[in-house]
Amino acid sequence: MKKTKTRQGIIKAFNAAIEGIIYTFKFERNMKIHYFLAVMVLTASLFLGLDRFEMILLVFAISLVVIAEMFNTAIEKTIDMITDEYHILAKIAKDVAAGGVLIAALNSAVVGYLLFYNKLTDLSNSVLNSIRQSQIHLTLICIILVLIAVVVVKALTATGTPLKGGMPSGHTALAFAIATAITFFGEKVVASTLAYLMAVLVAQSRIEGNIHTFWETVAGGLLGTLITILVFQIQLLV
Repeated sequence: MKKTKTRQGIIKAFNAAIEGIIYTFKFERNMKIHYFLAVMVLTASLFLGLDRFEMILLVFAISLVVIAEMFNTAIEKTIDMITDEYHILAKIAKDVAAGGVLIAALNSAVVGYLLFYNKLTDLSNSVLNSIRQSQIHLTLICIILVLIAVVVVKALTATGTPLKGGMPSGHTALAFAIATAITFFGEKVVASTLAYLMAVLVAQSRIEGNIHTFWETVAGGLLGTLITILVFQIQLLV
């Protein structure tokens, strides 16, 4: 009989603890953020090859933040239960509890930085090297940046629509961006000349179709060319 009561007491204690965890997750916004970041960090750790000691530090840092947030919630609820009026001691208690959460969060940030910095640096260098060696990636980056620039300029000038008319000519910008990329990648003058010739024909078709003015196509050509040159120059520096 005594063993049964003890077992029920343990089960009841576990249920109460789990209910407390569930409560903080459901009703505390900061706890949702903590759990989300914890999931992201732990998922990232799977791909970064942390050893056992590093995993211990990481799990401890995450747990410390969660524990501090739960104590903070417990203190806030206790004070709210006792009084609903402003009291300097109640404010101090809540502030101190919140300060504990802040210290735990800063500690986890420092631990994460120390654990992930070198690994993320090596990973980013590997990715950058792959991109630098890939003509497709660089061209795609140029095209995306040109499209963004065209949309931004059209929004600022409030002319035309995203796909037709206005300053600058998006089609011309893309055509000259691709021609410039071909020039950087290619080693033959003929390919570069043909690429720019096609870009000029695109610009001419926009003018003859009364979709863009001469200066809108000029602006588009300069925008596409300059952004692509900038991307390739940054790639060479990196």
